[in-house]
Amino acid sequence: MPPPADIVKVAIEWPGANAQLIEMDQKKPLSSIIREVCDGWSLSGSEQFALRYADGPQLYITEQSRGDIKNGTILRLAISPARAARQLLERIQSHGIDARLEALKELAKLSADPTFAAEFINMEGIGTLARLVESGTHFGEMLAFTLTAFLELMDHGIVSWDLISLSFIKQIAGYVNQPMVDVSILQRSLAILESMVLNSHSLYHRVAQEITVGQLIGHLQVSNQEIQTYAIALINALFLKAPEDRRQEMASTLAQKHLRSIILNHVIRGNRPIKAEMAHQLYVLQVLTFNLLEERMMTKMDPNDQAQRDIIFELRRIAFDGDTDPTGTEKRKAMYTKDYKMLGFTNHLNPAMDFTQTPPGMLALDNMLYLARVHQDTYIRIVLENSSREDKHECPFGRCAIELTRMLCEILQVGELPNEGCNDYHPMFFTHDRAWEEFFCVCIQLLNKTWKEMRATAEDFNKVMQVVREQITRALAMKPSSIDQLKNKLRGLSYSEILRLRQSERMSQDDFQSPPIIELRERIQPEILELIKQQRLNRLCEGSCFRKLGNRRRQEKFWFCRLSLNHKVLHYGDLEESPQGEVPFELLSDKIPVSDIKSVLTGKDCPHMKEKSALKQNKEVLELAFSVLYDPDETLNFVAPNKYEYCIWTDGLCALLGREMGSDLTRSDLDTLISMEMKLRLLDLENITIPEAPPPVPKEPSSYNFSYNYS
Repeated sequence: MPPPADIVKVAIEWPGANAQLIEMDQKKPLSSIIREVCDGWSLSGSEQFALRYADGPQLYITEQSRGDIKNGTILRLAISPARAARQLLERIQSHGIDARLEALKELAKLSADPTFAAEFINMEGIGTLARLVESGTHFGEMLAFTLTAFLELMDHGIVSWDLISLSFIKQIAGYVNQPMVDVSILQRSLAILESMVLNSHSLYHRVAQEITVGQLIGHLQVSNQEIQTYAIALINALFLKAPEDRRQEMASTLAQKHLRSIILNHVIRGNRPIKAEMAHQLYVLQVLTFNLLEERMMTKMDPNDQAQRDIIFELRRIAFDGDTDPTGTEKRKAMYTKDYKMLGFTNHLNPAMDFTQTPPGMLALDNMLYLARVHQDTYIRIVLENSSREDKHECPFGRCAIELTRMLCEILQVGELPNEGCNDYHPMFFTHDRAWEEFFCVCIQLLNKTWKEMRATAEDFNKVMQVVREQITRALAMKPSSIDQLKNKLRGLSYSEILRLRQSERMSQDDFQSPPIIELRERIQPEILELIKQQRLNRLCEGSCFRKLGNRRRQEKFWFCRLSLNHKVLHYGDLEESPQGEVPFELLSDKIPVSDIKSVLTGKDCPHMKEKSALKQNKEVLELAFSVLYDPDETLNFVAPNKYEYCIWTDGLCALLGREMGSDLTRSDLDTLISMEMKLRLLDLENITIPEAPPPVPKEPSSYNFSYNYS
């Protein structure tokens, strides 16, 4: 007979004594349980003790967190958080160097515990640490442990960053600005400054005054990727929190300091592979850089502004330079109208009106002018090539450029805040100082080429734009490393190739629509679904690594979850670093019986998606979130590293609970595998030789046993 739900069997350790094996009654007050444990070892003053986990982060157990204790957990009796905080506070203020160092080392470890942190902060512990830093008398390991403890304590959000003094900021900034400083001290200093900027508007201005961009860029030229990551993160934080009128100025300063080329040569093309957090910071920098275009994207053209109208005149002049203006207002007006029509504007009489819609607003005109000035031959060729046609197949350059700019803004999400957890940066955008404009120039040539391949007319405009969007998104998904490589990728994605890819992807949906084939499909589907189900469960048995998302993401905290081989228990636990391969069950300290799982939540219904974060929790993050609800009213929260892992886990969990697997991946796999199986069966049927007489009874072809690579 299983034990009651409120009873958990645990082992409790105490140094120098045999462990106690007890049945912990979760209805009994924690203080009573601790008293009984102390009595078992004849320890007095039970109020001075507490229970902690013996493995992993070794967190203190409280009335609020005791529900997380599982059967078989190993606990440790320890001095209470208040007593530990008091002792450490006394020791870090002692005169003995060795004693102080050991105390700070222990403090750095304990500060991650929220229960201990609350006690230490209540004793003015953060002020004590700040004064140690401000004194400037600590160096090396002692300073590194001090900064670690300070950062961990502040990260709990108990104390406002606005209380930090200017002298403390100057001291931390000094470590960053020093040409030679210990790596661990530099890492923590950069992280502290980033947290200041992200969490306090007033501190942003103070940090911005103390930190030189040139010095931060200097930290990108080192071989340590961790330092590079912290430095880019601080640059991103300063960029993100800067007032709008300061961002363009900051971007100009970074351009003058050659930030882009330094990142390209020392990070992207460095000797070490890009880690996940560095990829995220490069993505954030890419997004923030493109967001500088938002102002122009949302600026309407003023048809009465002569300076803006002069830009349109220049586009006309460059395209039709050989033409001289006729005398007479009416003749000149008629000629301009004809030229604007050949330029492909929708409003021939007043093309300024074409730029009054936002987005893309004036950004489209900026792109057109860049093409006309920098790639003049290409611009003239596109305009004249189409303006001379009289077969209704001309590609309207102006209209196409405006719509293309709008499309590129959507694809690259110009104006959107960065997504936490997204690593989707494109190396090619770091290879050119005018990457956006060059990207547009490549794409407008693609559009013109695709228009000709489709032999499109004005009525086909939207169809052409849909094809071009598909060409661009497919090329970007290949992660070209340069603009030239993008051109090569797009050359391979001609209109005929897009049709071939569409046909190939659509084949499973369009083929086999006759009643006999539909009947065969319905007969095959259950066994294919069972195959997919087994693959999903096998993947859950292998397990996956998930990253813990916190306020300071560069700490790279991970946890791993996998299903037991008998499909009865979910095992999970924290890891120090991302694993290489399978993680043994013995290293995963926590577990959930599958029989206790009540449901699986996804997206915005997940508890952890209802919490606020420093960056925008938008559609991409929501699409990767899911939670397991289990007795008694507990949740295990996930954010999958990618869409594939999300589908694998949500499908696998649904299969465990006997529910329908409904992800896009399952539908795609089902269609693909059924089509493969049906083709093989039909091929077997075609190869059957039927003698003239006597006709044998046809034998039903055996089911083809195949494996499918899901990776």
